[in-house]
Amino acid sequence: MARQVRRSSNAVKTRRLSERPGDLPGPLFVHGGLAPTGLSALCLEAEGVSTHLALTLEQLQDLLQRGEPLWVRIKGLGSPDLLADVISMLRVPDALQPVLVETPQRTLVDAVGDVLQVVIHRLSMGASGRVISEQVGVVLMPNLVLTVEEVPRRMAFPEFTEWLVKLPDSPDRSLLDDIFFFLLDEVLDEVLPLLEDLAEELDQLEEASLRRPTPRLLRQAYDIRSDLRRVRTVVWPLRSQLIVLVRQGKRLLDREAVRGFREVSTHVDGVFETAEVLRHQCDGVTASYMASISNRMNQVMKVLTVISSIFVPLTFIAGVYGMNFDPEVSPWNMPELEWPYGYVLCMVVMGLISLTQVIWFRRQGWFQDWTGMR
Repeated sequence: MARQVRRSSNAVKTRRLSERPGDLPGPLFVHGGLAPTGLSALCLEAEGVSTHLALTLEQLQDLLQRGEPLWVRIKGLGSPDLLADVISMLRVPDALQPVLVETPQRTLVDAVGDVLQVVIHRLSMGASGRVISEQVGVVLMPNLVLTVEEVPRRMAFPEFTEWLVKLPDSPDRSLLDDIFFFLLDEVLDEVLPLLEDLAEELDQLEEASLRRPTPRLLRQAYDIRSDLRRVRTVVWPLRSQLIVLVRQGKRLLDREAVRGFREVSTHVDGVFETAEVLRHQCDGVTASYMASISNRMNQVMKVLTVISSIFVPLTFIAGVYGMNFDPEVSPWNMPELEWPYGYVLCMVVMGLISLTQVIWFRRQGWFQDWTGMR
């Protein structure tokens, strides 16, 4: 069973696989809701980039002994013992190890000596329509890049991996810091399509709030607002921490890498501003919903007022002729009660009064529906 990790106050509210939509496959259930651990590597050899899949510890040790730059990829956190062996073999500092293997962790950028570490969350839309976060840890060492992914995908960082394999020139050690930068950039690139989906959903909710507002629509707007708050929690800490990292001038980072991290900081600003705009749009959906509900309530009250106004004189006439005083006792009598056509005449008068009121109200615009879309 996976051990429980104490959440920090700024920790991202991630969802383990057991809490995500859909049924768990057998292997994931065996590992306590965590994906089984897989190990692979990309070796930057003089002849080009070679890919090594489904590695064992012995095969990884052989690759390390070659002395070639490596990108080691760990996917899945279901095997704590294997994780500990791999991280120890790669000589990751002890202070950085818990952050890589324990979830959830808040977004952070840390450095110990010549080792740089970034913990970020890959965001995606789940089957239930809510945002799901998957923790990704990236470590840069003098001759190594290590990535630890909470949830394995069919191919880790597919676009960047394809570009790396198809490099026309022979890679060298200086490419490692570029790999470190591009991995962070690709994770951030996945946030923009997510925000576009949320923006499209908000547009639909805003239109629905004017056409047919329902309590379910308001709940959906609050859910999207909660997702946007989660996006800001994941992305925004990167900005200040990357600025501190660039100012420290780490020896592992050359000028191109420093320029790249500044671009990542600009990218974070753009994502944050987009999330803020969408959050204000959520407020707009809520305001549209409340205004539409208020207009509909006013329309209902107007209809009831019109109906009451029409029946008030009719009720007065019916009340007058419903008194039925005895003409032999009262000095005043109602001659209409003795008319042979008194009932018909009274109904005709009441009908004319109602028709006159309806025509007058219509000319005054009382029957116009201001809640309908024009």
